[in-house]
Amino acid sequence: MILRPKVRGFVCITAHPVGCAAHVQEQIDYVRSHGPISNGPKKALIIGASTGYGLATRIAAAFGSGAATFGVYYDRPSEEDRPATPGWYNTIAFERAARSAGLYARSLNGDAFSDAIKQQTVEAIRNELGAVDLVVYSLASPRRVHPRTGVIHKSVLKPVGLPYTNKTVDTDLGIVSDITIEPATEQEIADTVAVMGGEDWELWMQALQTAGLLAPGATSVAYSYIGPEVTWPIYRNGTIGLAKNDLERAARRIDALLDAHGHGRAFISVNKALVTQASSAIPVVPLYISVLYKVMKAQGTHEGCIEQIQRLFATQMYNGSSLALDDGGRVRLDDREMQPEVQRQVAALWPRITTETLAELTDIQGYRSEFLKLFGFGLAGVDYEADIDPHLKL
Repeated sequence: MILRPKVRGFVCITAHPVGCAAHVQEQIDYVRSHGPISNGPKKALIIGASTGYGLATRIAAAFGSGAATFGVYYDRPSEEDRPATPGWYNTIAFERAARSAGLYARSLNGDAFSDAIKQQTVEAIRNELGAVDLVVYSLASPRRVHPRTGVIHKSVLKPVGLPYTNKTVDTDLGIVSDITIEPATEQEIADTVAVMGGEDWELWMQALQTAGLLAPGATSVAYSYIGPEVTWPIYRNGTIGLAKNDLERAARRIDALLDAHGHGRAFISVNKALVTQASSAIPVVPLYISVLYKVMKAQGTHEGCIEQIQRLFATQMYNGSSLALDDGGRVRLDDREMQPEVQRQVAALWPRITTETLAELTDIQGYRSEFLKLFGFGLAGVDYEADIDPHLKL
């Protein structure tokens, strides 16, 4: 099968297994190039391990610290007439690379929100690892079937209280237009918090603690985003932001649990805006990212997922470092994005952006390139004209 990118809105419906493997290898090479991370994790559980920040964390733990990693993910394998999702191919590539390096790597594909997957994970860790000293919560899902009630909650990307109008971009067509989004209902807010808030993170930690699988001094981290004022109505002050507030509530409770268990810790890492499958679905945000990329690349301060997580491990969590927390108790890996000069330049460019000026004033091409790389396309050294077998198995 010859695979080419087929983009539908904010999703690419094809993925390239060889390209995904090349993308994983790029990240492995980056971590290795920075040398070992001393006093790093030894046994890590990554919940949401197949793409974006979760995948980068798994790579940094394994190839920076030699950690045994257990990854939970939810991806579709290939079918007769179509390839698998990129997370499926990423996971295969990671496991093959880890095992070639003599590292333990096991993955479980299924709904991380379910009690069944939690229990299977607990049993596997008990039998094969004994305990974990790092738990990373990096789930991004549009829906959740609540394990206790069976209710299906679906998240929405909406403002709260008032309608919101701003510029957005069709990243495929390059058309800039205004979009107005009506405010969420109370039920939509509650559903979004149920999907994207901290309850499930707490359930995971409770399951691990009850089973005695948290090593003394264990660390748990979840990832979040705050962003600039231009995105606040749809993000920080919108339904997603309320869910992230709940994630911070959960962090405080988990931190207390780990501290009581053996001087462990839990915290939120607020990361930089990046092209991910999740961020591409949020109105306004892809246009903001395109402007941000242009400014930060010009300054030489741009980072991707693996650069962010490598920096988190090397300068905050391990290597003899200590966490530098803001007033809200969060680590701020978005520090370079939120520098006043960066945001001043973004704000100055924003009102000038139209369909006609998009290519000049933003890095829309960089956005598109990064988006396609998520699905294994546009990687150097990959023969995209080759006939390949898309049916890979773990």
